[in-house]
Amino acid sequence: MADSNEELAALRAQVAGLTARVYRLEHKAGLVSEGLPQPKAAAVPPPSQVAAPAAAPPAPSAPPMPPGAAPEWRPSILAAKKEDQPDLESKIGQVWLNRIGIVAMLVGATYFLKMAFDSGRIGPTAQVAIGILAGIGLVIWSERFRSHGHAPFSYSLKAVGIGFLYASLWAASRYYALIPTPVAFAAMAVVTAATIVMAVAQDAELLATYALIGGFSTPVLVSTGENHEIALFSYVCLLDLAILVLSRFKPWKRQLWISFVGTLIMYWGWFIKFYSNDQRAYTVLFAALFGAIFAAIPLVTPFERSARVKGPSITLTLLPLFNAANLFLALYAMYSDETVTLTWYALGLGAAYLAIGAAFKRQFSGKEAQVIYLLHIAVTIAFITIAIPLKLQQHNSHWITIGWLIESAVLLWIAVKTETNFLRYLAGSTLALGIFRLLVIDHYPTDLLVFNPRFATYMVAIAIMGAILYFGDRYGSEREQPFVKLAGIGLNLLAMIALTLEAADFFERQRAALHGTDLYSAEWRHLWTAQQFSYSAIWLLYGTGVMAFGFWKPSAFVRWQALVLMALTIGKVFLYDTSNTGSTLRILSFMALGAVLLAISFAYQRDWLKLSSRGGTENLTTDPAGRD
Repeated sequence: MADSNEELAALRAQVAGLTARVYRLEHKAGLVSEGLPQPKAAAVPPPSQVAAPAAAPPAPSAPPMPPGAAPEWRPSILAAKKEDQPDLESKIGQVWLNRIGIVAMLVGATYFLKMAFDSGRIGPTAQVAIGILAGIGLVIWSERFRSHGHAPFSYSLKAVGIGFLYASLWAASRYYALIPTPVAFAAMAVVTAATIVMAVAQDAELLATYALIGGFSTPVLVSTGENHEIALFSYVCLLDLAILVLSRFKPWKRQLWISFVGTLIMYWGWFIKFYSNDQRAYTVLFAALFGAIFAAIPLVTPFERSARVKGPSITLTLLPLFNAANLFLALYAMYSDETVTLTWYALGLGAAYLAIGAAFKRQFSGKEAQVIYLLHIAVTIAFITIAIPLKLQQHNSHWITIGWLIESAVLLWIAVKTETNFLRYLAGSTLALGIFRLLVIDHYPTDLLVFNPRFATYMVAIAIMGAILYFGDRYGSEREQPFVKLAGIGLNLLAMIALTLEAADFFERQRAALHGTDLYSAEWRHLWTAQQFSYSAIWLLYGTGVMAFGFWKPSAFVRWQALVLMALTIGKVFLYDTSNTGSTLRILSFMALGAVLLAISFAYQRDWLKLSSRGGTENLTTDPAGRD
């Protein structure tokens, strides 16, 4: 009896302890309301007391829980859920009515001041003074609400007050000309700095956003329409450095994006309006400073994992890529006619990103951190890809396409190696852009058959598609197989287009040699019919090769592509070649097509693939890669 009493008491104490532990965990997670008492673990009675027969408690009829623990525990969860999920009525009353009320008061105050200004009772100096005092007063007044736990309302008032300050300083400088532009600029910079200080002190990222918006708006507000490159870019550099330092201590990655976008707007806005070659030295210096600031983000800011996708923070991965592209674009805009200088810049940027990647690898370890290192390697490869043709002075657009294609392959390799999903999407987008440029933009005549830049570019794209097909077939997951098959289709389409374009250019060069000949002459008609026959021959031979490959693999997916290509060839021969080719070529077209079709039919009739044992049709879904 004593042993059972000891076991019962120990069980009660254990359950009470577990209840208290769960309570503390949910209290840390914010799921327990503060007003409810914390369950306490019951003390285990000494064995001597439990062993006494007189002290043995009767067997409990309910589950052994500490007295009062259950009613304290369960309502707390329900109450926390209700507090964490405010209903629509509470949201309207607490948030929307607050914002509408602020707007209404501002509109009313604006109309009152406008009426006073229009009547002439308040002069320009008094108007500016009222605006500045109102802005300062709102910022100070907002602290009262923040101290009472109404932080969102406090930040709303601060936003209005900061807006009053910027607007008043703008009016004093540009509208009333009460103060010089440099003074207004300095005053706005002080407002921006004060807002950043408040953001850090109050741990409020929203205030940092206000500061950045106001900071990048300041040059626009006080602009005189004159060129002040050094002053403008020095100010932007200081603003970017402040945000970089801030990101070292605060996990506010959004501010880095705002800073980057603001810098782009300031730089390119000035460049389009004011840039000239005599300013190139200073412009290159500032472009390099901007690039260095944003390139240092992975080294300066703490390494974080993304909350949205698998892998490291999107800011740490995408921002260096965008920064590298923007920096080279800025240099290209200034040195487009000086390929040798641009080559050295490309190599220098590649070396810089290689050094940054190596420094990051030494500073951080782990599989996810390796993504950042490999991305810097990819940027280095991209710059080398650009530098080689520039050094060879082959300044043709196809090198841009080749660069995109190689970059997509490197990004895809990094994505697979590090299992980073969003890099797969980035690689796919880059590959799609490269192929789009290849098909739509890179249309130019060639002087040689096959041995020309366009065909080489097609071969690079085909090789990348082949690599995706080869490795995806063997190592890709089932979810990735549709994209692998799409790469197989793209490979065949690109090969067909490349061969057809080569034939078209060949006959175009032949016709160019007949310059001055009548378009309806026998030579022109002969070249035209020969060109049409060459298309049919290329499609037929390529389709035959694809079909043979499908039998050899064996792969139903490949054979179906060959059948579709055969169908297109049949349609062209019967519907077009019949009336647009000469008798000899027409006979050759039909004879060749018939021979190929009979050979393929014979292969199917011999049932070399044992299709009849599968019920007459091949199951295309047995193997996700399309193999039999």
